[in-house]
Amino acid sequence: MSSIPKGLLEGLLSPWKKSLENPAGSQSDLLRSLLREYAKTGYGTEHRADKTEEIEEYRRNFPILTYQALKPVINRVAEGQYSELLTEKPAAWVMTRGSTGKPKLFPVTKRHLQEILLCGARAIVNHALESGDLGWLLTGTALNITLPSSVGELNTTVEGQEYGYSSGVYAKLNSQFQGLRLIPDQEKVDEAGLDLTVRGWERRFEHIYQIAKNAEIAIVIGVAPVQVSFAKYVKRKHGICPRDLWKIRAVFPTSVAKIQTKYSHVLKSLYGDVAIVEMYTATEGAFAQQKDSLPYVVPNYDTYLFEVQRGGRLRMLHELRRGEWGRLIVSTCMLPRYDIGDYVEAMGKGYFRVFGRAKKTILVEHLLYRTLFGWLI
Repeated sequence: MSSIPKGLLEGLLSPWKKSLENPAGSQSDLLRSLLREYAKTGYGTEHRADKTEEIEEYRRNFPILTYQALKPVINRVAEGQYSELLTEKPAAWVMTRGSTGKPKLFPVTKRHLQEILLCGARAIVNHALESGDLGWLLTGTALNITLPSSVGELNTTVEGQEYGYSSGVYAKLNSQFQGLRLIPDQEKVDEAGLDLTVRGWERRFEHIYQIAKNAEIAIVIGVAPVQVSFAKYVKRKHGICPRDLWKIRAVFPTSVAKIQTKYSHVLKSLYGDVAIVEMYTATEGAFAQQKDSLPYVVPNYDTYLFEVQRGGRLRMLHELRRGEWGRLIVSTCMLPRYDIGDYVEAMGKGYFRVFGRAKKTILVEHLLYRTLFGWLI
């Protein structure tokens, strides 16, 4: 097979693009589908999932969840009572980076992993189709700068439940998409160890560089600050930038706010004058991605349910008008009405941006920037 049929790639994007044409209908259909799944769990039964149909009922019956509120249920899942929250046994256990506090630990199902893979691939496939550059999807490689996929084992009565950083676990379990391989593979990344000090990161970067330096890297996917730190390390240590080392087609930064205003310029200076395609991903899901040259993201309405809370008022994400913002609440195949802890703002015509973690300091900064420089900053 010398190329991937364009029709196949367009088919992968079709559910997403259809949901963008009718977000209200898509979200309504998705809510009913999620409720049918929630009704199979202890948590869903407790909150009358089988008696719930519309969004207002959903809001009355299911409270907004924080991780701390969910933790007792997660602990029961860890003790083998998976149906308390999930419709299937956990396929893996993952932890967050803990960039804003203590790392969180989640069980993840096969369905969740499939959704991460499919929605995460949308930014890549859509960019390839938009740019007309499809060849590298079959034979190219993606630079893998993730955290370890194996950190330890849960301290429960159920043995053999290992956990690792979500980026590493997802890379290990979703190691290939239509021939696009990870370099290094996750097992090689894990060899660099668990040390997350500056010295530990430098050892990891050197390990990755030595494996990848002679490969044909096509794209770079990962957490934006890590992408920057890796490139700066290679430049400082080896006197060469990734832009001179590889023929990179695009960089796909994830997991932080202000990618287009804070990271895009420096990423281009290190990786080359290539497209910077933003992805809004987290341990809990691959929620949105950049669709075109506009520096905003577009949600995956067919896979995740999105509400926005501002003060005491709740609205659907797609109902926000240009310039309106609030705290994002997501419902996934595993998590009903979960407070993801991010502020999101509508940019008009179906586009959005995440401008930071839901903290007072971030909000004050955002409002100040809008006052001084205009709301599009």
